[in-house]
Amino acid sequence: MTNSTVAPYGAWKSPFSAAMVAAGSISLSLPRIDGQDIYWLEGRASEKGRHVIVKQTPDGRRIDITPPPFNVRSRVHEYGGGSYVVSNGVVYFSHFADDQVYEIREGGEPRLITRSRDFRYADFSLDASHNRLICVREDHSEPNREAVNVITAISLDGDGKETILVEGQDFYSSPRVSPDGSRVAWLSWSHPNMPWDGCELWTARFNAAGELEGIEKVTGTVNESVYQPEWAPDGNLYFVSDRTGWWNLYGASPNGIIPLCLTEAEFGRPQWVFGTSIFGFESDYQMGCAYIRQGMYTFATLNVRSGTLIPFSNQYTDIQDLQVGNGFAVLIAGSAIEPVQVVKLNLDTGEVVTLARSVVDLPDPATISPARVVSFSTTGERTAYGFYYPPVNPQFTAPADTKPPLIVISHGGPTAMTTNTLRMSVQYWTSRGFAVLDVNYGGSTGYGRPYRESLYGGWGVIDVDDCEHGALSLIGDGLVDPDRIIIRGGSAGGFTTLCALTFRKTFKAGASHYGVSDLAALAADTHKFESRYDLRLVGSRDLNDERSPIHHADRISCPVIFFQGLDDKVVPPAQSERMVNALKARHVPVAYITYEGEGHGFRKAENIQRTLEAELSFYSQVFGFELPEEIAPVEIYR
Repeated sequence: MTNSTVAPYGAWKSPFSAAMVAAGSISLSLPRIDGQDIYWLEGRASEKGRHVIVKQTPDGRRIDITPPPFNVRSRVHEYGGGSYVVSNGVVYFSHFADDQVYEIREGGEPRLITRSRDFRYADFSLDASHNRLICVREDHSEPNREAVNVITAISLDGDGKETILVEGQDFYSSPRVSPDGSRVAWLSWSHPNMPWDGCELWTARFNAAGELEGIEKVTGTVNESVYQPEWAPDGNLYFVSDRTGWWNLYGASPNGIIPLCLTEAEFGRPQWVFGTSIFGFESDYQMGCAYIRQGMYTFATLNVRSGTLIPFSNQYTDIQDLQVGNGFAVLIAGSAIEPVQVVKLNLDTGEVVTLARSVVDLPDPATISPARVVSFSTTGERTAYGFYYPPVNPQFTAPADTKPPLIVISHGGPTAMTTNTLRMSVQYWTSRGFAVLDVNYGGSTGYGRPYRESLYGGWGVIDVDDCEHGALSLIGDGLVDPDRIIIRGGSAGGFTTLCALTFRKTFKAGASHYGVSDLAALAADTHKFESRYDLRLVGSRDLNDERSPIHHADRISCPVIFFQGLDDKVVPPAQSERMVNALKARHVPVAYITYEGEGHGFRKAENIQRTLEAELSFYSQVFGFELPEEIAPVEIYR
């Protein structure tokens, strides 16, 4: 390459500073349609992670609906989601600071609706016939008892009165009122299931007093996962089920369950958070939907009468959420060359209008490393999947006969998935001369139920196998330096990272972001939603000590950096602290960065920036290359 500077991999000067990545970081979620008005939720790192409801009118006017200091987030299940609903210009939302529900109109001030500080609320649906909100409520009034979840109705008359509609199971989600207000549908499940293992779909009628009558189970077992009950405009009920091994679309009728379009693709996703949507109705019989094949999404329309599925031709391969209106759909979507954004898609012409971007200043395309789809053989004659990003920076070339360091990313969940969407947090590394492999290891969503369940009984083994074999395949292809293989991950991905560093020798350094190190402590300390999750993932709690890195820290010999939010209720700080102390005692190089006021994941711009810079400083010290920029060095204990 002409006019380029020769510099070692990892030491290239990048156009993307950590400050740029952090300052431009906006999370986008929960699109909603109210007539011709479009709403969505923005999580702004520049405002210390505050989540704001934004409204855009047909004439292009954009308004922040919720003023500071209101932060639109729910803490039900700790992960939240489903934090607001809108109808006829009135918005109802959960405020993170006090867990209460408020009402607001454009230009007005929030009005308090609920009255109890012990309750959390999520997944709202308006019951206009009885002037109330129906939602999931989580009761934390007794600290020595597991939280109690119900479906409740909150009066909008100003008295804060609540009426429990459904109770008795451990978990509930997706209460949805029919268009004529006469019926309601919801999902429920109980320990030890997670909703992607098995849950039940129920319906009932409202009587004149708003009580439930004729409660009936539509479908669902401990081995069938149901997702997103949705009423069509004509009052027919539709949903997603994985009864065939794939999350496909179905309709409920007096004659039973009717499959709409059976195919080996996923029209659903794990309910880690409330309120997500993968399909919606334009008319009684025409829906817009999204499905996943081989880790990538496609938007399509589906005629529920004929079963005709027509994919749209556009660049979006990651669709996180969607809503459908009259002649258009609103998507939270991204692609290999576009970051996550809010887009309005014309269902007649295919025209796309971008309403908001997660990254304000888009990079020069020449500096972007687009994801390459990869698959590779792994243990047990299985195939695992991922996305590979080679180092790219037109201003630099590496010395001859050298290969780049590799960062292997193990995503969280573990029942989640990584996509090929353009992420500045990945380009931060590739533009500096690192290669990146983002792995959809066994257990990931997007490849059918058998693949999702392939991790059960093997957490800490199967996922590690797949991350290791992904790295080995790139080493075998001569693409990366075998002496500079890094693994990093957050939460469950942090557990995979720590297991890989403990039980394997392929990786030469690692970064654990609020990762699990002690399975027994996790089972004892974690929140209700995940309190039995380990039973399926590990197979038996008798294996907890065998699989937990904290009990085998003497086997770690390579440098590790830990990042931890001190307010984390999902993976408490003690999980990281014990590992750090164990490594310090053996003089293994270790660094530990903590953040006050951060929970499970970092939302404040200054902490996002510090995390990127500290990790880069750590790798530069570990692998002995000089940085072309001045950043605060991280202290490594040796």
